[in-house]
Amino acid sequence: MLENVLEIGERPEDLVVYAARGKAARDWESYSRIVASLKGLGEDETLVVQSGKPVAVFPSSPEAPLVVMACGNVVGHYATAEYFDELCDRGLLMWGGLTAGDWQYIGFQGVLQGVYELLQAVVREHFGGSLAGRLVLTAGLGGMGSAQPLAIAMAGGKGIVVEVDPDKCARAYDRGHLASVTDDLDKALALIAGGEPGRVIGLVGNAAAVYGELADRGVVPDVVTDLTAAHDAVFGYCPVDYSLEEWKARRELDPAGVADRARRSMARQVEAMLKLKSGGSVVFECGNNLRVQAEAAGARKAFEIDGFAARYLRPLFCRGIGPFRWVALSGELSDLAELDRLVVEMSFRAEVEAWISLARVHVMTQGLPARSCWLGHGERSRFAVAVNELVGSGRLAGPVAFTRDHFDSGGMTHPHIGTEGMADGSDAISDWPILDALLLAASGADLVAVHAGGAGYAGYMQSAGVTIVADGSDAAGQRLRRGLDADSGLGVLRYADAGYTDAQSAAIGAGLGLRHEREERTWHVS
Repeated sequence: MLENVLEIGERPEDLVVYAARGKAARDWESYSRIVASLKGLGEDETLVVQSGKPVAVFPSSPEAPLVVMACGNVVGHYATAEYFDELCDRGLLMWGGLTAGDWQYIGFQGVLQGVYELLQAVVREHFGGSLAGRLVLTAGLGGMGSAQPLAIAMAGGKGIVVEVDPDKCARAYDRGHLASVTDDLDKALALIAGGEPGRVIGLVGNAAAVYGELADRGVVPDVVTDLTAAHDAVFGYCPVDYSLEEWKARRELDPAGVADRARRSMARQVEAMLKLKSGGSVVFECGNNLRVQAEAAGARKAFEIDGFAARYLRPLFCRGIGPFRWVALSGELSDLAELDRLVVEMSFRAEVEAWISLARVHVMTQGLPARSCWLGHGERSRFAVAVNELVGSGRLAGPVAFTRDHFDSGGMTHPHIGTEGMADGSDAISDWPILDALLLAASGADLVAVHAGGAGYAGYMQSAGVTIVADGSDAAGQRLRRGLDADSGLGVLRYADAGYTDAQSAAIGAGLGLRHEREERTWHVS
């Protein structure tokens, strides 16, 4: 899994997997030591990793995690972007993103279904259930943003994706995710106007400038969002008055100046988004801290733009439904095909079957064969245990790793992403992902990680990651059942505790909570 995230990462030569600075290991010496430690690790030992650097191997037990890691965690008062960067420059810390530092990234597909599910929620609410004929304007084709063109096409919409780096546009075009690439706004609009549903155009340009131009012209897309690496004002967002080459040079020479210019550019983009919203566009932020950065640069109404999770995805999280994923460690596409067949055969929900049908056709393999699939509480463990039996019977060529994005019902606290606008005001309470990690370790997960935000996310985020491997053994089946049910179950309880009736119903239906209260069928809200 460590090697896989680098094989499909943005800048593997720098150990960067995605999001401008999300790394798999702190440096190449640390990487080599991690690999050597993993190769010699016994089943009754645990490797400890601190922000991408291996610390020690301790004796534990066969039921204990093989790897525990903490990444990017800085005590509250000091958790600022500036201090975080200082620690990174001194070689003491790294940002692991969500799935980079704990080796769970599976390429653009990891975000793909999230964007697709988001668009489905948007069209159900605003467009009568169909995106056909609707125009989506967005920006960013990096490690996360690269999922956007395909998600728009799979949802049946049309799209313009703005990206400042022509090489990223070219990569998306080569994958077949963009119908065309141009640096001319008029040409992009003409291509979209004459195109069929599912056509997405890459526009080489700066999002702040393009969004502003569209707003000034009175062009009102149906949906407007952004998935640039705006969380990182130095390395993630090119200021509007810089060329790409100038930005790359200046961010090394004058990072503070670049950050200031980038935030002012973000403010300009957000002001344009607000103007488009007033004109009738459905506008939301995709969790990249764009509103935070813009507000800091003077966009006082930035938070009149909705956050995507609170606005559209919370009903799914209340049921423990979120970005689950599995990886065929054999590398065999036949194993992935068998897993696709099985998850459809198990008939969890119609949405699952529809997603798998689309993914089989549209999703190319990056690295090890993998699938992202939004399964809920109970569904995850039932599927994983069934897969473990297939591994044990020899019907699969090798083991299967089960993991998820940290952006999950119990896995993340971020007041401007997953936990924005909580019903009880608990947006910033980070006990839940820490409890999740502790519970996963107690359940015997193979890898457990506790991450915090870095760069522009510093001080805004706490999250937990998990990987459990189905190797066909009875012990693995027990770990999968315990760990996956605990993980998603705590997520349901997190929302139930906040007062969401959907989550409370889900918790009661699944028998979650304190034993005596389960028997009484009651619920106590904080």
